[in-house]
Amino acid sequence: MLRDSSSDDEDYSSPPPPTAPHIVAAKQAAVFSSSPSRRPTGSGPGQQQQPQASASGPTGASPSPSSGPAPAARMGSNRSAGTRDASAGSPPPQSPGNNVAAAGGRRATPSSGRHSTSEQPQVQQRTPSPSGSSQNVATTAPTKAEPEEVDEEADRRQRLLLYALVMRCIAYPFSAKQPTDMARRQLKVTQSQLKQVRDRFQVFLAGESGIVADEAFSNAVQSYFEVFLKSDRVANLVRGGGCSVRDFREVFKNNIEKRVRCLPEIDGLSKETVLSSWMAKFDQIYRGDEDPRRIQKMNASQSELVLSKEQLYDMFQGVLSVRKFEHQIMFNACQLDNADEQAAQVRRELDARLNGYEDMKKNRKFPKFVVKDMEPLYYDEVKAAINLLMTNLESVPVTKGNQDAKLLTGQKPKKGQKNANSQSESGDGDVNFSRSSIQLNFSIEIVVSEVKNLKCVPPNRIVYCTMEVEGGEKLQTDQAEASRPMWDTQGDFSTSQPLPIVKVKLFAENARMLSFDDRELGKVQIRPTCTTAKGTEWHKMTTSKSCPDDLRIKILIRMEKPSNLKHCGWLWTVGKNVFKKWQKRYMCLIQVSQYHFVMASYREKKSEPLEVMPLTDYTVDYVPEPPDDLPPDAAANRKLCFFSTVREGDHVTYATEDEAERQLWVQAVYRATGQTHKPEPPSQPAVRAASAQAQQKLSGEADRAKRAGLDEFIRVDPAQCDHAALFRRLQLLTLRHRLADPYTSLGWFSPGQVFVLDEYCARYGVRGCQRHVFYLEDLLDAADNGSIIDPALIHYSFAFCASHVHGNRPDGIGTVLHDERVRFEEVKKRLMELLLRHVTEFRYYFPFGRPEGALKGTLSLLERVLMKDIVTPADTEEVRKVVSGCLDEAATINYNRLADCAKIEEIIQSDDPTEKKLEGIVHLAEMCIEVLQQNEEHHSEAFAWFSDLLIEHAENFWAKFAVDMMAVLESQPPDVWDSFPLFQLLNDYLRSDANLRNGRFHQQLRDTFAPHVVRYVDLMESSIAQSINRGFEKERWSQKGSGCATSEDLLWKLEALQSFIADLHWPDPPFAEHLDNRLKLMAADMLEAAGKRTSAAFEATMKRCGKGTDFLLPSDVCVMLNTCAGLKGSVLKLCTMRSGENMHEYHKKTDTFLDGVQSRIANGIVARFCEILEGVLIKLARYDETAMFSTLLSIAKPTDEMGKEFVDCCRANMEQLRHHIFDELLVLSICENWYSKQTRAIHDWLVKERAQAALHPYQLQCLCFIVRKVYSDFELQGVTHDVLDTRTYQALNSRLQAEEATQSMKMGEATGSPKPGPKSLLGSMAGSISSLGNGKLPTGGLSGITSSLSSFLPKSG
Repeated sequence: MLRDSSSDDEDYSSPPPPTAPHIVAAKQAAVFSSSPSRRPTGSGPGQQQQPQASASGPTGASPSPSSGPAPAARMGSNRSAGTRDASAGSPPPQSPGNNVAAAGGRRATPSSGRHSTSEQPQVQQRTPSPSGSSQNVATTAPTKAEPEEVDEEADRRQRLLLYALVMRCIAYPFSAKQPTDMARRQLKVTQSQLKQVRDRFQVFLAGESGIVADEAFSNAVQSYFEVFLKSDRVANLVRGGGCSVRDFREVFKNNIEKRVRCLPEIDGLSKETVLSSWMAKFDQIYRGDEDPRRIQKMNASQSELVLSKEQLYDMFQGVLSVRKFEHQIMFNACQLDNADEQAAQVRRELDARLNGYEDMKKNRKFPKFVVKDMEPLYYDEVKAAINLLMTNLESVPVTKGNQDAKLLTGQKPKKGQKNANSQSESGDGDVNFSRSSIQLNFSIEIVVSEVKNLKCVPPNRIVYCTMEVEGGEKLQTDQAEASRPMWDTQGDFSTSQPLPIVKVKLFAENARMLSFDDRELGKVQIRPTCTTAKGTEWHKMTTSKSCPDDLRIKILIRMEKPSNLKHCGWLWTVGKNVFKKWQKRYMCLIQVSQYHFVMASYREKKSEPLEVMPLTDYTVDYVPEPPDDLPPDAAANRKLCFFSTVREGDHVTYATEDEAERQLWVQAVYRATGQTHKPEPPSQPAVRAASAQAQQKLSGEADRAKRAGLDEFIRVDPAQCDHAALFRRLQLLTLRHRLADPYTSLGWFSPGQVFVLDEYCARYGVRGCQRHVFYLEDLLDAADNGSIIDPALIHYSFAFCASHVHGNRPDGIGTVLHDERVRFEEVKKRLMELLLRHVTEFRYYFPFGRPEGALKGTLSLLERVLMKDIVTPADTEEVRKVVSGCLDEAATINYNRLADCAKIEEIIQSDDPTEKKLEGIVHLAEMCIEVLQQNEEHHSEAFAWFSDLLIEHAENFWAKFAVDMMAVLESQPPDVWDSFPLFQLLNDYLRSDANLRNGRFHQQLRDTFAPHVVRYVDLMESSIAQSINRGFEKERWSQKGSGCATSEDLLWKLEALQSFIADLHWPDPPFAEHLDNRLKLMAADMLEAAGKRTSAAFEATMKRCGKGTDFLLPSDVCVMLNTCAGLKGSVLKLCTMRSGENMHEYHKKTDTFLDGVQSRIANGIVARFCEILEGVLIKLARYDETAMFSTLLSIAKPTDEMGKEFVDCCRANMEQLRHHIFDELLVLSICENWYSKQTRAIHDWLVKERAQAALHPYQLQCLCFIVRKVYSDFELQGVTHDVLDTRTYQALNSRLQAEEATQSMKMGEATGSPKPGPKSLLGSMAGSISSLGNGKLPTGGLSGITSSLSSFLPKSG
């Protein structure tokens, strides 16, 4: 894609001001090459916009600092052997092109400001240097009187001159080829596109894009938008043209790869699928509504591909601001479509350069070298360079695509050829060529159309024609009837005869059966040549005796001229050594190779020439009048037009019958001889009209060019131009054009640009070192103006120049100009400053590691620049010292920018509350962590050889932060703990970084916060102890959590304190172990204190409770038991140390203590239940037979009421335990203990104490009910069978069964002899005694009882 011509002089990063910088350039013409490159005074790192770097890297690995000179880079290193450093420039005479080169030689850098405010160009005549060096450029002397002004005309003339030279390189390249292995450049992201992309991502984040996405993808896009797209460093990178669409995509891809790796695995959905889906959505967001086909079309732009000649013309029209009509005029006038003319132009240029060097050697006017003894070597270099160019030209095939012509490929100049090694002209000039080398191959096309006036043959008779080139095969046309003899049959023939004879015969088929030959009706012979008309013609046939008709045949004959036949025709010729007889000959100008042409005469029907004259060392010119030495009969013919070829010892005169034909012959021979002098036709007022028209046609394009003001550029002698200055201008304009195209070139030329620049250097002798040092100056100027330049590109050019200046070129020792060394030293100084600035501000020049590999290339280039010469590697300590200094300064710059962004200085000096200051320093710490994480992620690989210096850079960075951190901490009041989040933030980052862990800043952070931690633990311990005392004094023992309110508060405080201290991840192991031990001991003490207070509260509560069957376990006791269980459950977590042999010391001790407390409470509850059972058994003991009121009690209470009351009490307490105690195992343990003791108590009461006594029926009934109901109830509570069905229970159950059997027998005997009366008596007594047993007296007291009993007694008498 070409720039508009109006934008060629734009600045690299911004549009030009009203007075464009290139205006000053025209006035500084001579300074362009005569003085060392001046570096513009760029702003410092903090004053200018920082250029950014990325992508795609160079077309090869960066050369190692210790290696030799780098191979030729694609940006413009010498690609062919014809572009060696010894290439030559211009011979002494000045030409208009030299003035043009001087007028526009150098352009001032817009940001320089170092040039003189008023400079007056003053031309000084100097002997031009064949090297094209600065000595061949006019110099300027500053004049204060004349202000700077625009010399647009000089700039335009220089561009046109450059274009004229570039056109010739494109039209006929013979030393360079377009590279096909260059890295493809990606599309550039412009500032407008960046704004558009930001808007698209904002629309997506606002949910207005219509793209469906999950939360994880939205978070990734949000992070990408905030960190990357909104970054000012990325904006600077885009502004410098160093950011491509691929960079945007790769940064997002690297970001989401880390996120996806952290996601859990999902069955049926691989992480690769997630990545591809997210990337597809990213592309959709980035692209927006743009048509993907348009983007693909832009990616397939031809500027990065191999270009045709027309495309190259268009490209350099944009580079040099040449208009289309100017190109067309120059194209036609220079005959760029004529390969012969261009080859002849090259030969003339090389011959002129060789003559210039011969004069330079003769006059000893060499350019200034660093060593005087280099003059002979310089002459040998330029001779070898020109000789190589001649060889390259000679190797160009004469007939492209012709298999025979390949035999000449690679031939060196033969005997008699004038080349760089020939000091004198050949004596005789005779050159022997093989017949095959000058053989001509013609193709002849014959089309026989029709015959007319055929009447002697019957209309239905078949007729046909035969055609042949004499000496070749015959062809026959189709058959036709004599009434319509039309064929239009084509025959193709090939011949090596310049003057062949074509024979066409007409035949009629013989009707006789015994006749073998057809009858010939007529024939015609035609003698075609390459120059004859190629249209259809009627020819009169010679008829046979049997055909009286006047036959006419219509024939088309085309005889194509072979490419090695440059011209042919009939000439009157006479010479001294050849063509000795004045006669008319058919002459052919044949090209044997690019440097060998011959004039050969041919006879009719002959393939081999009669006489051959090589044109080597001949010159051609017009002869106005007939020579005097011609034969008398020739001199009498004044209508002939003469010209001659002359060389030392020989002279050949030629004559044509037409002026136009003479001019064509002279022009063709002029191209073949390669002479510098161009023949001018003599003025002949009496020429014929036809000749005048031909002459006007030949000179029409030149006149048109002259009228357009382009004649001086077309006719300029390239050997007279200062090609060093011109090439620098061309290379600068090409670089600006390249940096303005839609690709992230990073300074690399496109393949087409590389091809043209290579061809220019080879053809016009631009020295390789000059080319590269100019290129380095232009690249440094572009970098100073904000453009992103690939350091690998600078590395290649610098290595080439360094190897040349230090005399360590891979092709041997070469000459070094004084100007080259001066410029190289200046470039080296400027480059060193640039590299130091880039390494110091690597975060801003290479944000997010973009361009890819640029920082690594910068460090490699820095090491190369620090080398004393190209062979000795740079001292390692010196390199480390330089990099260390840069990183130290980088730490200061990076932190100061972050501090300014966070405004931390204003916050510290303000009267804001401490909380706000802490928020400010925490925010600054987060920014610092992010910066160092980005450095590690994007730049650590580049600093792989200086990893320790990068660590030191981070320590210095944190040292700057520590100053502000200490200022904020010192402003805090005592016993304020808001600074701990700052410690946690910093410590978590530092301990996760293996390089910074236990470093200087980490130790400082530890020493600063250690007293705060100790003070905080002391205060927390005192606070927790006081809360235990106050809490248990006021405790209401209501359920809260797993215990009471006080225990829950205690456990929360202990756990929170330990979690807080653990989250600090204290970096000092001894101190961390001390804190852990102290916290575990404190927790053990606090838990024991809580257990003691709980046990005391339990005892007090149980004392207030009764022991009857109406007893219900208080919920407070259940809460106490839950509290003990909760305290015990927290022991392992709160009292176990992290490591060590005694890690369970406090745990075991506290667990044992709390287990004892819990056991005491559980046993107390069971003991109370057993006391209730003992009361019931005591009451049942009153029914013993030995008891005083056993009879009365038996009468008063015959039912099992007491057993039911006890069972109901047990069930109620079981429910209380089950509902209020959370530990199921504890409840089960209590139940098992309770059942066991209860069964044992009943067993002892019944089996041991009453082993021999029979039970009262009431006792038996109550005990049976209690034992059986208790068994079933405890079984429902989960007590296992082995606990329930013990031997004690079995013995008890056996006794009860025995007692039941006994009672059954007694009841059976009683029911067998009933007595009246006792039942009513017993019933009456039962009510009274029952009341007595219950503590209630019936109405009337004992008197009532007595009266009742008396009524049952028998009456006396």
